[in-house]
Amino acid sequence: MTTPARDISAARRRDVIDALRRGTVPRSGLDLFAVGMERFAAALDDDLATVARGGSAFRAVRGEYGSGKTFFARWLAERAKRTGLAVSEVQISETETPLHRLETVYRRLAERLTTATHPPSALRAVVDSWFYTLEEDILDAGEVADGDEAALAAAVEELMERRLAEVARTTPAFSAALRGYRRAVADGDGATAEALIAWLGGQRSVAASARRAAGVRGDLDHFGALGFLQGLLTVGRDCGHPGLLLVLDEVETLQRMRGDVREKSLNALRQLLDEIDAGRFPGLFLVITGTPAFYDGQQGVQRLAPLAQRLATDFTTDPRFDSPRAVQLRLPGFDLPGLGRLGRNVRAVYQGAARHPERVAARVDDAYVDELAAAVTGGLGGRVGVAPRVYLRKLVADVLDRVDEFEDFDPRRHYSLTLGSAELSEVERNAAGGAMSAAGSVGSAGPPGADGVELDLP
Repeated sequence: MTTPARDISAARRRDVIDALRRGTVPRSGLDLFAVGMERFAAALDDDLATVARGGSAFRAVRGEYGSGKTFFARWLAERAKRTGLAVSEVQISETETPLHRLETVYRRLAERLTTATHPPSALRAVVDSWFYTLEEDILDAGEVADGDEAALAAAVEELMERRLAEVARTTPAFSAALRGYRRAVADGDGATAEALIAWLGGQRSVAASARRAAGVRGDLDHFGALGFLQGLLTVGRDCGHPGLLLVLDEVETLQRMRGDVREKSLNALRQLLDEIDAGRFPGLFLVITGTPAFYDGQQGVQRLAPLAQRLATDFTTDPRFDSPRAVQLRLPGFDLPGLGRLGRNVRAVYQGAARHPERVAARVDDAYVDELAAAVTGGLGGRVGVAPRVYLRKLVADVLDRVDEFEDFDPRRHYSLTLGSAELSEVERNAAGGAMSAAGSVGSAGPPGADGVELDLP
């Protein structure tokens, strides 16, 4: 269900429209124009509530290109933030973030950590908030006299050690770095404090002097990353963030990796799921996204039997009857009516920020929005699932902006849809390759199909 247009702030409108104009998924405000997400809302809200109570959750999202996997992940992230959870979205890639190197995954997690009040990276803000909470807990308990800074510092350090006792059993470096960070802040040593926060975030090339000051050595490794994740969850929980939503996006890239790397990556994912099931990460909600080929093919999950068994879900029934409580969630993608509804929602968001909302409503009416959806889909070989990104970009940048800016612009008379190779992704270019090139204006003679779209393709 979308938020009423009158309740949307100007900043949220601008962020959403600017992202769509660039052809990207907005970082926030997705609830303003989401279509089809309501079927998952209740089950996922239950998961978020479980995580907020100290439990854990895992979901695997599957869908072809254009089905909305990234949109789904960011829509869920917004819901998570509203419940107080921290959020991090990590894109898996062979070179930058290989899944078999969990220390790299943790580093990206820390870099992209965000909360409802702090943008990435929110790591230092979360740590500072945690120490403030510890101080408040001690003062409220009357354990130290007001103004006794030395006693307060000692009490905070003792309380910190108690809170991190379980983490320290396996990863003592995490609490040592936090202790060193607090001392550096108290001493006014900003450089050491920054370096230790970077080290806590898994960054490499941290000054040796800063590490010596905290009594830690070397860089974070694969096994230490799990301990650091456990510590981060503990710190977040104590300062008002009862959990963390971690999205591992584009996990299907594992299929293109070398055989030995793929095996290690799949095993790392299995190991992470085992640790979640064992209760090591209270407050963690792990979500992965991938294509059906990743989940069902021999170059993906099926290559590791224990992982395949964990993710097994029956998709032989009609998609209408998919359970939103299943471990795998299937995103069916858009049909033309759904694409039209998406366009109308975006138009409603746009109108709220438009200089001439009445003109926008009159010239980009429901019929035109549907006609444009049919035209873009036709230009992409009739593949509706591939169309949403291009469709919304065309709607905002080519139509709505011009209607709002130019008084005499009528999209039915002055706009001819052109799909240029440079603006399409590889998948979109492949879909458009079969469409015929012919001039035509959208809406001038009914909804055009592939033969009514001008294509500028190599």
